[in-house]
Amino acid sequence: QVQLVESGGGSVQAGGSLRLSCVASRSIISNNIMGWYRQAPGKQRELVAAVAPGKRSGLNRDYADSVKGRFTILRDYARNTVNLEMSNVQVEDTGVYYCNSGLKKVLSTWYPGDVWGQGTQVTVSS
Repeated sequence: QVQLVESGGGSVQAGGSLRLSCVASRSIISNNIMGWYRQAPGKQRELVAAVAPGKRSGLNRDYADSVKGRFTILRDYARNTVNLEMSNVQVEDTGVYYCNSGLKKVLSTWYPGDVWGQGTQVTVSS
């Protein structure tokens, strides 16, 4: 059974930084598009960032417009993790963040894969 385990959430003031980590097996990290979604209270789950497999993953990342320039998604093959580096966080970044494996992009629309982590809460205060 595929497992994704997130960590790194917490409370932070606006303008601060957080790093979220998602641990999975090496085969999952290496062979699948990985992504981070978030769900704010009363809102639908939305894609935050996605990264394709391969050594040149720096060229195969996608971000929600709301986080471009502030968040970075990175694969760490040595630790079998996909990290979300969050900087200059804003109150609207508050929500539960979920790691997802197996995303697909059809034309310009992203669709999540079937495997989700349990979620980690991020709370940003003003």
